[in-house]
Amino acid sequence: MTRKPDHHSSNHYRIVAEAIAYLRTHRRQQPSLAEVAAAVGMSEHHLQRVFAAWAGISPKRFLQYLTKEHAVRSLRQSADVLSAALESGLSGPGRLHDLLVTCEAMTPGEIRAWGRGVEVGYGFGETPFGEALLAWTARGVCYLGFCDADPMARLTELQERWSAATLVRSDRLAVNLSERIFFKQSRSGELRLLLSGSNFQIKVWEALLTTSRAQLLSYSELAAMSGNPKAQRAAGSALAANQIAFLIPCHRVIRESGEVGSYRWGSDRKMAIHAWESGKIQ
Repeated sequence: MTRKPDHHSSNHYRIVAEAIAYLRTHRRQQPSLAEVAAAVGMSEHHLQRVFAAWAGISPKRFLQYLTKEHAVRSLRQSADVLSAALESGLSGPGRLHDLLVTCEAMTPGEIRAWGRGVEVGYGFGETPFGEALLAWTARGVCYLGFCDADPMARLTELQERWSAATLVRSDRLAVNLSERIFFKQSRSGELRLLLSGSNFQIKVWEALLTTSRAQLLSYSELAAMSGNPKAQRAAGSALAANQIAFLIPCHRVIRESGEVGSYRWGSDRKMAIHAWESGKIQ
């Protein structure tokens, strides 16, 4: 599989993920930098440098993000923003750094055809959150899944989703796409997504695209944004069915209590994305 130079590799993410897991487990004890460094087998100076370079904030600052108090405050702040968005009819598409993300839905007939007659490009690329499988068609990105220890599981999922399509592998194009999504924040432009789901699922995903970086919202707020305030459980199911990680930002949805909640790609990764997004707006 294609590998990027060290500054774009997932090596730092793995270190940061270990530190985040330790901080989450011991947050009530408010561990010191020395304790976190010892837990991940690094010096304090090295961990501080790696963590800050990756997330844009220090481990101590990130520890603040793990408290319920911070999460609840963030939810309340977001509620004001979401109220304004609902009043305006969610007319404006959201931005992912300076990429304008828009989407197009597949028709029921296209979904039933399992991609017959469609060419799907795919490949593996590094992201700030570990290696990912990315896939695309002429109409837009159709899949982004984090691999963890089993990249073939992601490929099997893609093949099942597009069983009648022609899959063409290009790690080079996947790396270029990953660069555009995660790293080249000075480049403006449009990125299109191709969505496959029920009408309500697509409404949920489109609502998420109106949120901004580091914004947090509750399941009830997301349901309201999607046009059915009582459909919190269905909104949660739509998050679990999302095939395009990060770009459709399911990671921004947390529980009303301030708990981070579940995430298809792991709750530690969810917190890592929170830290990374928060660091980018400091």
